[in-house]
Amino acid sequence: MQGNRIKNFADYKKEYQKSIKNPELFWEKKAENFFWRKKWDIVLDWDFVTPDVKWFDGGKLNITENCLDRHLETRGDQVAIKWIANNPDEKARDITYKELHLNVCSFANVLKRNGVKKGDRICIYMPMVPELAIAVLSCARIGAIHSVVFAGFSSKSLSDRINDADCNILITADGGFRGDKVIPLKSISDDAMKNAPSIEKCIVLKRTNTSINMMNGRDVWWHEELENVDSNFDAEIMNSEDPLFILYTSGSTGKPKGIVHTNAGYMIYTEYSFKNVFQYEEGDIYWCTADIGWITGHSYIVYGPLLSGATTMMFEGIPTYPDAGRFWKIIEENKVNIFYTAPTAIRSLEAKGLDFVTPYDLSSLKVLGTVGEPINEDAWHWYNQEIGKGNAPIVDTWWQTETGGIMISNLAGVTPAKPTFATLPLPGIQTCLIDENGQEILKNSVEGKLCVKFPWPSMARTIYGDHNRFRETYFSKFKNKYFTGDGCLIDEDGMYRITGRVDDVLVVSGHNLGTAEIESAIDEHENVCETAIVGYPHTIKGNGVYAFVICHHQADDEESLRKEINELVSKIVGPIAKADKIQFVSGLPKTRSGKIMRRILRKIASGDSENLGDTSTLLDPSVVKEIKCGVQ
Repeated sequence: MQGNRIKNFADYKKEYQKSIKNPELFWEKKAENFFWRKKWDIVLDWDFVTPDVKWFDGGKLNITENCLDRHLETRGDQVAIKWIANNPDEKARDITYKELHLNVCSFANVLKRNGVKKGDRICIYMPMVPELAIAVLSCARIGAIHSVVFAGFSSKSLSDRINDADCNILITADGGFRGDKVIPLKSISDDAMKNAPSIEKCIVLKRTNTSINMMNGRDVWWHEELENVDSNFDAEIMNSEDPLFILYTSGSTGKPKGIVHTNAGYMIYTEYSFKNVFQYEEGDIYWCTADIGWITGHSYIVYGPLLSGATTMMFEGIPTYPDAGRFWKIIEENKVNIFYTAPTAIRSLEAKGLDFVTPYDLSSLKVLGTVGEPINEDAWHWYNQEIGKGNAPIVDTWWQTETGGIMISNLAGVTPAKPTFATLPLPGIQTCLIDENGQEILKNSVEGKLCVKFPWPSMARTIYGDHNRFRETYFSKFKNKYFTGDGCLIDEDGMYRITGRVDDVLVVSGHNLGTAEIESAIDEHENVCETAIVGYPHTIKGNGVYAFVICHHQADDEESLRKEINELVSKIVGPIAKADKIQFVSGLPKTRSGKIMRRILRKIASGDSENLGDTSTLLDPSVVKEIKCGVQ
């Protein structure tokens, strides 16, 4: 094994056994690869009942010194971030490690000038431009806690997240480019700030040059603020367990959960998983197509690659603009070696046909990856044959916002791959399946609920402001275990295949959407009495959103009502949550206690209405017949 990287399957097995036999020693050796201001007092202190987990407690560091400063001597002139604009005619930007360090220090001074101090929560609502990564790293440099909100969310979703974390600064842009659209980010931010009294300052990046309102005393321009500061900024010294960021994820209740990640453990695990899963080698060009608004962007666009001294690419646009060959054109032009994207993108590009693929030379690709949801077999084979030409192993990665880093995946070209299987847990990850009786399943060729029975460094520590909800959501169902919320199959060879959510969260185009959040939005319509949301198989998105809606009175024009409902969802939650199908019904299948039997609705929505199981316990079984007849 070379350095921190596993080189063959035998090494993986040895490394995994070492990590299980003595986890503290295993992770302590990994931690020694980083720059510390002070070494830790204790490697691990944990309790899954409370829950309370501390890694490298007593250690002092700043993650940006490990992302930037320690690389300056050896690779200061190497490109750190390679940025590609939405518009193919706009010039790309290459930012070296020296330049990135200078930019981060300068913007940290801007934050300081605007009153930011260690421990403050800073909300970031920006397009996929290098300044988004700079803002994230500047927060970490000053010791402020960043909370990035995906720039596709509505003003209501934005204000909810600002208020939950009590953020005092909002960083945004005048607008953002996405395909042929201009997203009015400052206008959306203005609406959000009307209902977010904690915001004292709004720092605005000029990106689209659109006309916007700037409130005196509150709103300042990014570029003007930079004129008033220098580029010297000594990193704030943080404790290992100080919070690094909050990132919101949908829950099975309407209120999003502010997942909190801390400094040291997250740093160590993201670097280790990045190097091993993707088998990153010095000089590789790495491209993850995610948005920094999601955990994938945090861990595998910003932190993991920069901690590893890699060249990481950021792309502002979408895969089909100006045509469906955009990804492949970018790969050819930039000689990309490692490409990490979502199954949704793969399926949508496969559907466009090979005419958009064949013009491009993809021979630079060494590793392909998928993230966000399990990839189906057809898409896996297309990706393997048409994009990787059979020469680039596919890593099918399973992980979550809460886990911080990749938990189950093959290591590219090192451990076995199997279509539709995430395969094996990474070293240090002690997974298990739990049966219906809450007992651990100790054999293969079985299906159960996926849990983790020992802490790992990058795991979330709490839900911001609500530790009891954290305990209830993840640690109350099975004693001394973290419950992932996912079902899982282990085959005869011990390979893991994720079978999907077992709670009321949908994975749509790789994004977690809480059914309760969408239902609550639809119920805001004046003609809607009650709503039930379920997922159904969708050829492109993986899961589609199916809404069963009860109205107060029958609509004269059902199509217009569907449009109004989706406009409301788009406004309250965001366009990503719009329902693909809306069926108007007179009632929902409920038990006598009033619980909606979503199992029945899922079966009907997925076209399996003949195998609904026992419906005799329903308050009104005739409702099911009516729903089956009116299915979309």
